[in-house]
Amino acid sequence: MTVLDDLGDWQCELRKQFPMIEGNPDVAYLDSAATSQKPQAVLDAVMDYLTTGNANAARGTYPWANRTTARIEQAREQVRRFLGDMTDTSGVHFVSGTTEGLRAVARDWLAPQLEPGDEILVPFADHTANTLPWVEAAALAAAAVRAIPYDVAHDYDHRNLVVGPRTRMIAATHVHHVYGSDMNVHRLRALAGPDVPICLDAAQSAGHVPISLDTLDVDFVVFSGHKMMALPGIGAIWARNRRGPAYAPAGWSGSPNTSGIISLAAAMDWLDDAGLERIARWNQALELRLTSGLAAMPAYEILGCQTSLAADSPVQRRHSIVTFRHRSIGSNDLGFILASEGLLVRADGHCQAEQGEKTSSVRVSPHIYNTPAEIDRLLRVLARLQ
Repeated sequence: MTVLDDLGDWQCELRKQFPMIEGNPDVAYLDSAATSQKPQAVLDAVMDYLTTGNANAARGTYPWANRTTARIEQAREQVRRFLGDMTDTSGVHFVSGTTEGLRAVARDWLAPQLEPGDEILVPFADHTANTLPWVEAAALAAAAVRAIPYDVAHDYDHRNLVVGPRTRMIAATHVHHVYGSDMNVHRLRALAGPDVPICLDAAQSAGHVPISLDTLDVDFVVFSGHKMMALPGIGAIWARNRRGPAYAPAGWSGSPNTSGIISLAAAMDWLDDAGLERIARWNQALELRLTSGLAAMPAYEILGCQTSLAADSPVQRRHSIVTFRHRSIGSNDLGFILASEGLLVRADGHCQAEQGEKTSSVRVSPHIYNTPAEIDRLLRVLARLQ
């Protein structure tokens, strides 16, 4: 029995919990790497808060304000548990999303420590949000940025990574936003040594695959809520606070996004109840179904490390993101064609940094609410276009 057969009944029950999906049965939403759909439990939690307990946190002493403050502190603890953090020295800080979070770590924590001649290792083949903040921080202190070696045709296992005595930060990505590849972050600490901080962009892994900070010896994890079934405009910075000073946001923080934090807490509850390990297995099975079908069509080129396409790849694993091009139809045109068939995908340059892909492509990113039938429907349309 395959994974899709084994988990089919379980997935069917979960799919029913997404009003946007259930309300549009003729549409296959395949753009979850951009933003995920929201289960009813998350929507209910936000509405319940807004109609029964809405108040500003840490700004009053009356019961509503106190309850809101307590819920935000509970959400911080929930983030720690969700990431597998078993320590009591870390901190959690809520931000608007991954982009703001990475910039805050670079600006508020790293930049004040940099001196001329220091360097930051940056993944210039990844998302722009995980490159520009480090370049900006380096410019403030006349420090240098150096590209993390990346060979898309083969792998991203950091074999050519060189950490020098002036390396002050390594910016890493957990799952690549275009290729869906696990970026082998678990190997970084051995290469970096015991003292160099590592900041992890987990935008495409949080809420998609289990994360255990007991095995990932990184110093910062930054992610967005809207990609893991929470509302837009909320994210988090988790800081280990062991290497260098404890992280603290600079300046005046203002009122928190309480509705967003409530939605993030509800999303983590939902994902825990559903089971992230099973969600990851389902999504990977859909990804393998799609890549197997595409590999049989000569008209299409699947992007990324070709070795990782196999389910038992010794190099790295892919997680629910498949990006490809048609060899004669432009990707933007292909995106419009697919949308006209009720297949919603992303077709553009995917916000890649300077060493990323230079030509637009089509990205398909299923999630737990997607079905094998939707993948097969996509493959039938793509087959007609050969």
